[in-house]
Amino acid sequence: MEVTLAQQFRLPDIGEGLVEAEIVAWHVTVGDVVAVDQVIVEVETDKSLVDIPSPYAGTVLALGGNPGDVVEVGDVLIVIGAAGETVDATDSPAPVESVDLQQEAVSRADEVSGGSSARAMPAVRKAARERGIDLTTIHGTGPGGSITLGDLDQSTASSSSAATVAGDERVPMSRTRRAIAEHMQRSWSEIPHVTTLHEARADQLLAARTALASDSGVAVPIEALVIRAVLPVLDAHPRFNASIDGDDLVLHARRDIGVAVDTAEGLIVPVVRSADTHSAVELARLIAELAERAKNRRVAPDDLSGATFTITNIGAIGGGHGTPIIPLGTLAILSIGKAEPKPVVEKGEIVVGTVMPLSISYDHRAIDGAMGQRFMAAVIANLEDPSRFL
Repeated sequence: MEVTLAQQFRLPDIGEGLVEAEIVAWHVTVGDVVAVDQVIVEVETDKSLVDIPSPYAGTVLALGGNPGDVVEVGDVLIVIGAAGETVDATDSPAPVESVDLQQEAVSRADEVSGGSSARAMPAVRKAARERGIDLTTIHGTGPGGSITLGDLDQSTASSSSAATVAGDERVPMSRTRRAIAEHMQRSWSEIPHVTTLHEARADQLLAARTALASDSGVAVPIEALVIRAVLPVLDAHPRFNASIDGDDLVLHARRDIGVAVDTAEGLIVPVVRSADTHSAVELARLIAELAERAKNRRVAPDDLSGATFTITNIGAIGGGHGTPIIPLGTLAILSIGKAEPKPVVEKGEIVVGTVMPLSISYDHRAIDGAMGQRFMAAVIANLEDPSRFL
């Protein structure tokens, strides 16, 4: 909608649990005329880059930060109004070229913090607390002398250089890596993991995969077939497609399957929604699309949350058995290893068969060992006879 009075557009919650985002690049500047739904800024969340469109049409009167600044959900991103309109500096950010919203936000943060003389945004203060850094010892390079995350990184590197052995290199973790680390630490601390190791004959499965690819002209990743094999087992064993909420188990009716993707930034787990409504070939297309977007950091934040069960394929890079960590908010994760020729017993004779390692981790608060064994026995039975699910 077009505005005649200045409108503040605040950082929206663009993903489940989003608290803050970093401004990567502005696509507009003060004085530009923008249209509704025109992309105005690119921001970085914990695991993706997101283009944010404008909800208003009009002239850009002020920007709420510079590239590299971290803004919290609810902070003003941009002010849009009529050409020539002035902005009250007490209510909205000034243009980036002059003192902007961040300086005002820093001042407000100082007042709330209880007397610290250091000027810093709340996100910077949180990072300083986590790293054990005294902000009063840091020289700020941000607006009005405020301290930025970059200043913290520089301080950490400087203070640790004397203790670093010659030849060692200290590399700050990226935003994505820090998010992964926090998630894994919480999962390992909060969930009592049980992991069991299994094997499945994969001869028929791999033959079915080859036939599907030939008939459809679509490359079929093994994950697509494993999802199809697991879906009916989730119906029979609903605790593996559930979550814990207080003292209750929530047995999900939806079948939203997370598929782990190895990217340059770390492990990203996009979600295939309503996987039970798709054929193996359709799943193959969806997985390929999500994986490509994840590797380019263009997967939408909403596509990274809400999984009810997760599959990870370490076999794609030669892995065998593993001990996968359960994603928070779920109760189980299945790891696929590389299928390889091995001696197997068939009708009393030793023959060469293709064997695929499988590892299942589940939450012992909700799932006992016997349940886990029954679940995996059913999964293996399906994998060894693809006619059950194709």
